[in-house]
Amino acid sequence: MTAASPWWTPHVHADRRPLLLARNRIAARLRAHLAAQDFVEVDPAALQVSPGNEAHLHAFATEQVGPDTARRPLYLHTSPELACKKLLAAGEPRLFALGHVFRNRERGALHHPEFTMLEWYRAGAPVAAVMADCADVLALAAETTGITRVAFRGAEADPFAEPERVTVAEAFFRHSGIDLLATVAGAETDREALAAAATEAGIRTAADDTWSDVFSRVLVERIEPNLGIGRPTLLTEYPTAEAALARPTAHDPRVAERFELYVCRVELANGFGELTDPAEQRRRFEAEMAEKARVYGERYPIDEDFLAALAVMPDASGCALGFDRLVMLATGAPRIDAVIWTPVAEP
Repeated sequence: MTAASPWWTPHVHADRRPLLLARNRIAARLRAHLAAQDFVEVDPAALQVSPGNEAHLHAFATEQVGPDTARRPLYLHTSPELACKKLLAAGEPRLFALGHVFRNRERGALHHPEFTMLEWYRAGAPVAAVMADCADVLALAAETTGITRVAFRGAEADPFAEPERVTVAEAFFRHSGIDLLATVAGAETDREALAAAATEAGIRTAADDTWSDVFSRVLVERIEPNLGIGRPTLLTEYPTAEAALARPTAHDPRVAERFELYVCRVELANGFGELTDPAEQRRRFEAEMAEKARVYGERYPIDEDFLAALAVMPDASGCALGFDRLVMLATGAPRIDAVIWTPVAEP
């Protein structure tokens, strides 16, 4: 088989160029849209003392060497979230960042090790406000490229339709018959109960699966294939155990103010009503890092500066959206690297 030509080959670039110019137009429209709502664009540093403390996110590590040759570890951020929340604490009421983030162990049609994230925050706003923002961003991208339907891998959706809202518990029962919340008590989870329910539903489980492992398998195998079909889906109220940076809902401490936006089965955005309790955030970070150490044999430091800022951060809601995926869906590109100007070479 003949190897594919590199992206910089003139004939390959000529094919990609219309998608890349569309990317630029979408970025310009997004910036104008947010500026019209008094959002301030910020530019967080990519180098951080902690890349984030979620068990299954993997960072690129590096090292700073000072003038005195003293060395300290640093990481390329997996999200600008911690830095943006420090700016909320500093007094910025509405802010957004559109920039590169870095995640290791990720490569495929929907994943790239260096990609662009749109992340925005509204101080004093409910999580419903950023859900509405998601619908606006999707419609704006579709309007920019002139499409009336999003199509990806045999699925279609109307990017201008009001998104369907379904809770995670409703989706689990609807698509797998599992009563998810019967396996959750506050922040505690019942691994045996969820594994038994999954097995009964015909979903494979393993003896060493955690509750989170089983949850993720049901989500991937039974839930995600049904999301964002015909119209976008907002999957809401994730169990608190699956929402490390989100506050619990007022009506049920078992679930959190976390949602994800899906379009044509593709997860496009992840939003929160933000947790502002530094003691609870520390507890969650420590639990996540214990799990990372158990599974992967490593852990990342906790950003103490972030926890200090969290103590004075106002109530806020925020969202992170995969900009390259948005462009991919709005242009009909088959893979995420088709809409990245200079893709990272495959190993």
